[in-house]
Amino acid sequence: MKIIDLEPGDPRLAVEILPVLRELRPHLTEELFAEVYAEGYAQGLRFTAAYGDDGTTCVGVAGWRVIVNTSSLRKLYVDDLVTAETARSGGVGRALLGYLEDRARALGCHVLNLDSGTRRTDAHRFYLRERMDITGFHFVKRLGRP
Repeated sequence: MKIIDLEPGDPRLAVEILPVLRELRPHLTEELFAEVYAEGYAQGLRFTAAYGDDGTTCVGVAGWRVIVNTSSLRKLYVDDLVTAETARSGGVGRALLGYLEDRARALGCHVLNLDSGTRRTDAHRFYLRERMDITGFHFVKRLGRP
């Protein structure tokens, strides 16, 4: 498996990464994804992709950023973590999470964390197997799209 980081404007984002990311975020269009990444990149958003053994098929995607705040001081926050349906249970999620954990340590982070929707019980089992803890609730007040 090959894991790489992708910069905004990389043509692989729309062709290879977006189809996998849309399995988690179906509302994303090519245009909206490009807009989000262009604006989010300035705020620290990064996308990392895992490619299968053939080196050409994207099998997993992680969107992440480093955040400095008073609760965690410095953390790597995972916005998106998705394995292509055809590659699930093959170690892709574990490899991406391990890569992000290494990045977090290298970037001086004290914590790696993410939020997961309450109905995503398969994902929760995975996170617990990966020795992540459930430490809080995430509250949302919708103000507009999506």
